[in-house]
Amino acid sequence: MPRRVTIDDVARLAEVHKATVSRALNAQTRGQVNAETLKRVKKAARQLGYVPNAMARGLRTSRSMTIGVIIPDLMNPIFPPMIRGIERVLQAQGYTVLIANTDSHDDVEISVFESLLQRRVDGFILATGRLDDQPVVEEAAAADVPVVLVNRGSGIGGYPLVSGDNAGGIALAVAHLVELGHRHIVHAAGPPNFSTTRSRAEAFEVAATKAGVRHDTVYAAALTIEAGFDVADQLLKKAGPIPTALVAGNDLVALGLIRRLRAEGLRCPEEMSVVGFNDMPFAEDFWPPLTTVHMPLREIGAEAARLLLRGIEAGEQDAATLTLPVSLVVRGSTGPARS
Repeated sequence: MPRRVTIDDVARLAEVHKATVSRALNAQTRGQVNAETLKRVKKAARQLGYVPNAMARGLRTSRSMTIGVIIPDLMNPIFPPMIRGIERVLQAQGYTVLIANTDSHDDVEISVFESLLQRRVDGFILATGRLDDQPVVEEAAAADVPVVLVNRGSGIGGYPLVSGDNAGGIALAVAHLVELGHRHIVHAAGPPNFSTTRSRAEAFEVAATKAGVRHDTVYAAALTIEAGFDVADQLLKKAGPIPTALVAGNDLVALGLIRRLRAEGLRCPEEMSVVGFNDMPFAEDFWPPLTTVHMPLREIGAEAARLLLRGIEAGEQDAATLTLPVSLVVRGSTGPARS
């Protein structure tokens, strides 16, 4: 049986001290090693087939060097960019990201949380926040484990939250539609137990009232294409004049709205304008290309990871909310109001 390659072997081949090898092969400390030495150590490690022992490092630092990320819907296109941002920050510090999908089921969320906790993850990033009862947040508090909420907040509080400027985004959307001459606007909001829904709905009421336009808010059952289709169906069957513009709770809802309008024979934006929210990947490839509020999804994930690392290092967390700026991306789904 061949002998296991050790850090001493790498040090001898690279002609450096083994402490230098340790720093060079640790993502958290390699910045302390000059570029030429780092290159030489990596070359020696590759040549010998040396693999750092992450478990041994964890025993020395009392850390597993893993982070659990729990998301509510793997099929929602906003989460891959967030996860990319999370991974970019954590992998650079030597952490491995373990991702779990819950499909928005409480029992699944509790199960994956407990499973990740048993694997001794060093902390969690949760994208599953709700304003109603959320057992997993209570579980996290009981386990005394570092947690950062991303995108959506929790009614329980006590944890840092990283999100985009939901209220500012809605204000931009309403101002854009008012400038185009729309005087009857409906907000097709998400489920009311999401913090994002509440802040966007409140901002819509303020912005539409200030603009002096007729307005209403309808809540979708979910942030999905199907739920958006159903909301548009309700609006089209409702007695009285239909709105000239719709502001969706997210881009998937917007896609559902446009799909139902098309089935009714209504043209977008000639007969009804639609604005989405998030600027998910491929939003510019919809037909018509979707006007939407751009959320810095990758940056949101990256900032959540940085907050979590600071909490892990400090041994305590500040329950502050970090709100990143958003912008409106105007494309083909909005136009002048019909006469």
